[in-house]
Amino acid sequence: MAELKVKVAGIEFENPLIAASGTFGFGKEYGELYPLSVLGGVSCKGITIRERPGNPPPRVTEVPGGMLNAVGLQNPGVDHFIREDLPWLSRQGTRIIANVAGNAPEDYCETVEKLNDTCIDMVELNISCPNVKQGGVQFGTTVEGVYGITGEVRKHCAKPLMVKLSPNVTDISEMAVAAESAGADAISMINTLTGMRIDIHSRRPVIRNNTGGYSGPGLLPIALRMVWQTFQKVKIPIVGLGGISTWQDAVEMLLAGATALQIGTVLFTNPYAPLEICEGLASYMEKNGVKSLKELTGGVRPW
Repeated sequence: MAELKVKVAGIEFENPLIAASGTFGFGKEYGELYPLSVLGGVSCKGITIRERPGNPPPRVTEVPGGMLNAVGLQNPGVDHFIREDLPWLSRQGTRIIANVAGNAPEDYCETVEKLNDTCIDMVELNISCPNVKQGGVQFGTTVEGVYGITGEVRKHCAKPLMVKLSPNVTDISEMAVAAESAGADAISMINTLTGMRIDIHSRRPVIRNNTGGYSGPGLLPIALRMVWQTFQKVKIPIVGLGGISTWQDAVEMLLAGATALQIGTVLFTNPYAPLEICEGLASYMEKNGVKSLKELTGGVRPW
């Protein structure tokens, strides 16, 4: 039998498929369709120190090759998550990753401190947030910003720390090296690309926020290239995401250098994608004599 278990930052996952943050909520809706134990893990909706209402609608739209969203990190806040959502999620038999966001270093640090004594397995740091103390520049778009926020959170975080990298940069591998140098245990990549669509009749952007994060199948070639480049620069595990919709996509992402995978946008059109991808991965491995996913990670053979 093919071995689908993987280990990221010392945490063992039953299989490599993790529901990506923002696409799975806290899992209750999908839990009505199948046991969440079929997933390797769940990266929860982005959590902030206080409740956030998110951006005004319209804030989601379908576009060729995927979707644009500017939901704006709507969430009930970390205290509500710990009190109301985590108890249920902890009984579902899957790994729990808390995605943490903020607009100042203090926000991140206070949030992870509250999570230290909970049953979550890992923290995923969302650094695609505007740093209000630095004029609104995203934490994740400069080497100094990535190093600074990762290092600061590392001091307060007692859980394994995974940093989610933004693709809206010149060289994402430099950001990965900065995160690793500052103490990250793993990286996840890539977050959404900034995109835009315009209604030609009203001449207004389709999204009220004007721009949004582009995700979906169209992102896959970019994500693969970035994971491949980064795999050659860092020693910590990479959790690959961005456009994975099928088991073939999953194999490609593993070959590019990913140890585990996150799937997101596909869940909106095919909520059963995790089951299908796991089945396809296992079949591929058996047909090709692959006993462990570790044999696939970084196995691409460049020309």
